[in-house]
Amino acid sequence: MRFAREAADWAAQITILIFATSTIAMPYVIPSGSMESTLMVGDHVIVDKLAYAPRDSTFSKLLPYSEVNRGDIVVFRYPVDIRQTFVKRVIGIPGDRIHLENGVVVRNGERLNEPYARHIATTPDAYRDNFPNEAGREVLVPAGKYFVMGDNRDNSSDSRYWGFVPRENITGKPVIVFWSYDAPEEDLTEYNAHHMIDLAEHFFTKTRWNRTFRLVRPE
Repeated sequence: MRFAREAADWAAQITILIFATSTIAMPYVIPSGSMESTLMVGDHVIVDKLAYAPRDSTFSKLLPYSEVNRGDIVVFRYPVDIRQTFVKRVIGIPGDRIHLENGVVVRNGERLNEPYARHIATTPDAYRDNFPNEAGREVLVPAGKYFVMGDNRDNSSDSRYWGFVPRENITGKPVIVFWSYDAPEEDLTEYNAHHMIDLAEHFFTKTRWNRTFRLVRPE
């Protein structure tokens, strides 16, 4: 138990030293199942904070950057409460027309093939599956904003419920899982005594070693 506690403390210290004050990358833990099966609850990822640097920034002249594209997995400040950070997939960019038909995303009149999307609900939901739930209606993504959804489509708080993500709220993209630990959601949203005890006792057995250093790919 002592060795496991020391190993967990060592991992946390290394993470803090490397990423906590960096303007280039930051650690982020996936606290909910809204992106499963792409990202799991307890995945600790490194977020590239420079991926979407403004065109006129100093960094953009030195390193490769890109626009926010359809299909990108992005980390952003929750528009309803910017103190919270979410991770979702970009479904619509400015100018796109979006609606859902029986759970299938239709973008600009074309039904999307999304092999990463997960549907787990056993009963249909009119609003969730047929957004915006009005015959013949669709949403137009306005300039400077994005329509995002979780890959776990039946268990995701996303643009269907609270609207678009402003461009300035997008802080980066997750690039790699550096550690994954099997813990309940409540332990990951706030590190509590139960979580610290759990780490000390089960660090090796509950760490998902097969996810260590797994790249986060949008496909």
